[in-house]
Amino acid sequence: MKTNFFYLRITLAIFMVNVFAVSAKDYPASFFAISPGDTFLNTRSIQFGIDYISQNGGGSLVFAAGKYHTGCVHLKSDVTIQLNEGAVLLGSVNPFDYDRQNTPFDHNYNTSLALILGLNQHNIGITGKGIIDGQGKELAANVGELIRTGLEKGGSISRPDEDRRPMIINLFGCENVVVKNITLKNSACWVECYNQCKNVIVDSIRVDSRAFWNNDGIDIVDCDGFKVSNSYFNASDDGICLKSLGPDVANQNILIQNNSMTTEASGIKFGTASLGGFKNIRILNNKVFDTNRSAIALEAVDGAVIENIEVDGIKGINIGNAIFLRVGARKGTRKGKVENVSIQNVNVELRAEKNPLKNMPGVVIAGMPDQIITNVKLKNIVIKSPGGADKALAKVSIDNIKDIPEKPNSYPEYNMFGELPAWGVFIRHARDIQIEGLFITAAKADFRTAIVLDDVHHSAFKKLTVKEPESKKTSYINNSTDIIFR
Repeated sequence: MKTNFFYLRITLAIFMVNVFAVSAKDYPASFFAISPGDTFLNTRSIQFGIDYISQNGGGSLVFAAGKYHTGCVHLKSDVTIQLNEGAVLLGSVNPFDYDRQNTPFDHNYNTSLALILGLNQHNIGITGKGIIDGQGKELAANVGELIRTGLEKGGSISRPDEDRRPMIINLFGCENVVVKNITLKNSACWVECYNQCKNVIVDSIRVDSRAFWNNDGIDIVDCDGFKVSNSYFNASDDGICLKSLGPDVANQNILIQNNSMTTEASGIKFGTASLGGFKNIRILNNKVFDTNRSAIALEAVDGAVIENIEVDGIKGINIGNAIFLRVGARKGTRKGKVENVSIQNVNVELRAEKNPLKNMPGVVIAGMPDQIITNVKLKNIVIKSPGGADKALAKVSIDNIKDIPEKPNSYPEYNMFGELPAWGVFIRHARDIQIEGLFITAAKADFRTAIVLDDVHHSAFKKLTVKEPESKKTSYINNSTDIIFR
């Protein structure tokens, strides 16, 4: 009976489209029997509308105000989903209402679940002042229930694996994509992922997603030509996260501009998945606040090359760390690189930990003995640190700096080494580091040295200002050569 009702609705929809909208570019959702309300799942009607528009010259599927329940739909070429103000697309909380999209990369296949999927499509969009609500808390709980009953495998009941939990948007291999003005809420996993896409514009969107674990605000994966601007991210994981999942591809020609974010992790991060590369990326005038980890983190720990990166303008308030640069070797023989990085006009206020020994330096640049970070320029950097570490409770000082672990295989975070003997800047295994206009202050007296350099060569500090209640030796230099302070 329900099947017959569906086809009756579709037949009427076809008639209405033929009469009213054959040549139109905007197609009201109601023409395809898409109805607001709590009792009907619109998945098949929405998919029919998308397919029809794509096959008949393209256009927009327009949702008027109201709540529309749906499972997974697949975007098709030349189609835009337009959610007008007051329109809410509600993701189903039934895990069986989501399709799995197989996407090739790294000579294997990645399986992705999402409310909106797109594979190798072009000229597509999601726009309007409406909302897409993934209902991620309830959806993830239901995935956990499937694991409990043995119908699904992967992860625990309380935290199913990422590939078992649907995102809101997942596009792979798509070209000419516009996502603008919409609000994305409550994902069960990453909020939105763009993988190997070209010419993407994400503009003036709002992300509010602390519904579950791994709620990255946006994940940009091996894309070419990507702009994310004028947007707000409130996420329970990284705000704007760039990943590289294949050794033969890379993120390149990316602009991240005029965004604001508050997160449980880092504001803007490259990695941790970092197999290919990140190059020709500009990060301009962004704000990070109330964030547990780094304002900006550039991490190449799986063999990626990070190069030609420009960061200009970061305002940070109540965050764990300002700047974190890291290379590692989690893939064994694959060696990552970080080189040709320019970061300027940064003003950050670090948060205070309950244990002052965990108040990390505002700048951490950590290479490896055989993976030297090279050619980094920092200019006009202001960092306000809480300070306050007590020598009587410390385990690490400049006297035993050699005991600080390298951790080549570890997950990268600014505090991954434990205690560090600097409260302001810690740099090791680096060359050609140029720092000009560095102003660092500690609110409380700290036994640690402001700046510690270990295995740093051919580098210079100009216009350095250090202020703390009880002034101590500004810097400590170990196993380093050609260091200039002016």
